Amino acid sequence: MRRLLALAILTAFIACNGGRRTAEKLPEEVDYNFHIRPILSDKCYTCHGPDANKREAGLRLDIRDSAFKALRETPGGFAFVAGKPHQSEAYKRIISDDSSYRMPPPNSNLQLTEREIRLIEKWIRQGAVYKPHWAFVPPKKPALPKTAGEGWARNEIDRFIAEGMEAASLAPNAEADKEHLLKRACLDITGLPPTVDMMDRFLADTRPDAYERAVDSLFTLPQYGEKMAVHWMDIARFADSHGYQDDNYRSQWPWRDWVIHAFNTNMPYDRFVTWQLAGDLLPGATREQLLATGFNRNHKITEEGGVIDEEYRVEYVSDRTNTFGKAFLGVTIECAKCHDHKYDPFSQQEYYQLYAFFNNVKEVGLESTVGGPETYAKKPLMEISNAEVQNVLQFINRPDTNRLIVSVMGDQDTVRKSYILLRGAYDAHGTEVTPGTPASILAFNGAPNRLGLAQWLFSPQNPLTARVFVNRMWQEVFGKGIVKTSGDFGMQGELPSHPALLDWLAVDFMQHGWDVKRLMRQMITSATYRQSAAVSKEKLAADPDNIWLSRAPRLRLPAELVRDLVLSSSGLLVKKIGGPSVKPYQPKGLWELATSGRGQLATFRQDHGENLYRRGLYTFIKRTVPPPSHMIFDGSNRDQCEIRRLATNTPLQALVMLNDPQVLEASRVMAAQLLLEKKEPVNMAFRRIVCRTPTPKELELLLSYYRDQQAHFKQAPEAAAKLLSAGEYPLPEQADKPAIAALMQVVTAIYNLEETLSKT
Repeated sequence: MRRLLALAILTAFIACNGGRRTAEKLPEEVDYNFHIRPILSDKCYTCHGPDANKREAGLRLDIRDSAFKALRETPGGFAFVAGKPHQSEAYKRIISDDSSYRMPPPNSNLQLTEREIRLIEKWIRQGAVYKPHWAFVPPKKPALPKTAGEGWARNEIDRFIAEGMEAASLAPNAEADKEHLLKRACLDITGLPPTVDMMDRFLADTRPDAYERAVDSLFTLPQYGEKMAVHWMDIARFADSHGYQDDNYRSQWPWRDWVIHAFNTNMPYDRFVTWQLAGDLLPGATREQLLATGFNRNHKITEEGGVIDEEYRVEYVSDRTNTFGKAFLGVTIECAKCHDHKYDPFSQQEYYQLYAFFNNVKEVGLESTVGGPETYAKKPLMEISNAEVQNVLQFINRPDTNRLIVSVMGDQDTVRKSYILLRGAYDAHGTEVTPGTPASILAFNGAPNRLGLAQWLFSPQNPLTARVFVNRMWQEVFGKGIVKTSGDFGMQGELPSHPALLDWLAVDFMQHGWDVKRLMRQMITSATYRQSAAVSKEKLAADPDNIWLSRAPRLRLPAELVRDLVLSSSGLLVKKIGGPSVKPYQPKGLWELATSGRGQLATFRQDHGENLYRRGLYTFIKRTVPPPSHMIFDGSNRDQCEIRRLATNTPLQALVMLNDPQVLEASRVMAAQLLLEKKEPVNMAFRRIVCRTPTPKELELLLSYYRDQQAHFKQAPEAAAKLLSAGEYPLPEQADKPAIAALMQVVTAIYNLEETLSKT
């Protein structure tokens, strides 16, 4: 009986909630881009979209002219009749109870909700007005909201955010306290936690612009370039090995040094990208401009004997094409490699026109195999001399005099012909094509080479370039983009949460010379950024995903920064900028189990000395066996361009923080240092790691644990000795091992706090 009653209550609850959803108020004006196109894209474009090969009944609903023309298979019928939903064949089929007539057909497993049907009906009544896809229309700088955020806003960003909050009946949080603010800014600008000295100075600074002064000083640090380079390595699919089965060594790290240098010198974004796309084609190209083109050669390369040369050469060209689309245009152009894009207005021909820009590189599919002469870079390449490092490329950190070579771009003297590849097959040549771009984005009329493509990319009329980059920087700072699908601004991508703000930022970015530091400063000094991350039950219920940013986001640190925080807070971090990648501790046998047994990387050879304590940016990435702790914290294996990392929460992450030799070693080193300093070691450990002063309750809990551990290790000195064996950094002479072991356990516990690994 109780079960029946519970079921009845649940059924009534679902019915009531469903009824509320059905009765949800429709917008006063139904917009094609924000209300109708997402429905058509999800439910209709598979059969009635851009892909001509899959199109049914000759009907294409993504184009107005096609949607309003007479239907081929329904004499006298039209899919849409402006102002008349019940004369519109598409609407009649949507609402039909006849399964043989209804659309989408029942066997498609697609069905419109009641609200979606009502939206389409109202849209048709209002004239069924089509609009170009919002992301393919050049942005215009909107006027600032007039009353939003008065008294709260610190810059223009806040005006738009306040407008959204007000519409959602939300109010901003109070400003975070100074300790949280400093930690947040340090992590976002340098990727490192603040030192205790920095905290003390900031807390003592009572000037009204103390925060802005602190932010400006952080932007001058060379660690800024390292932090910014972390996300660019994912974009550029940078790795220290070629990939595929043999996965041998490649020496591409000088290009990474250039990226750090470019960010630190605040190279404008248009120049930064142009050099990477086409530095070799610039008039009088310099050695630095040539080095920058290593971006286009970071893709996987095979060294396996027996492969078909042309098949892999085509694969390399496809990778560059796909990366260009995702990294700079924020579109899934790769979906048009084998057929017309099913959702976006990109034809297969347009894919191969874009492909043609990258098809003239002087390269082959298989240059050498593992077992032959060592080839750390593939042609075309540049060799960097000691003299160049000393005089021209001074930003390269060259620790030895070994031959230094980097794969770069260089075109053939004669143009290689490009073709549509039928079904994407390397040897199935269709119609010949010449370099071009998708007309739906912006027609191409420049020089038919990569330099012309770069100029097209940064045309003021290109609707995507600035939007895509400012959105990705917003994602870096706030955890997700204004467009959540930061790698897909197309028809299937998410709509922007704050479209006016996105356009304002994009135009402002262009108007101020594509200045990246200025853009980052705008975000980090905004009142939106400076809010507390505390969340009330009411706000959590009203806006669980924090779309309206009425609180600061709480974000777990990326893999590289988890490592950086541990090393920096313990005092182990070696702050040397740039240089070759390093191999810190990792479990034995991983490489040996997953490699072919050939080549320089067949066996893992751990580094020693200061190379154990470099930033996560410099950790050696072998594509087939990436660093395990890096991957457990959702790092990228760099197989392909990655725009946004997923954030997971698994027990393995806790196990890393409890057992990784690097964490244990850092805990040991910090414990020994604090005991030598004799200055409230538990309190100081908390401040160095969590970056704030502990509350009295937190401090008492940690002190109690410390006392328990002291008693334990005094009774078990052999356990203390075993614990202190973690890592290679030497113990102080005549160390009090039980005391260090006890404090080490406390430090390890603090490293495992959720707050430690979060930006709050």
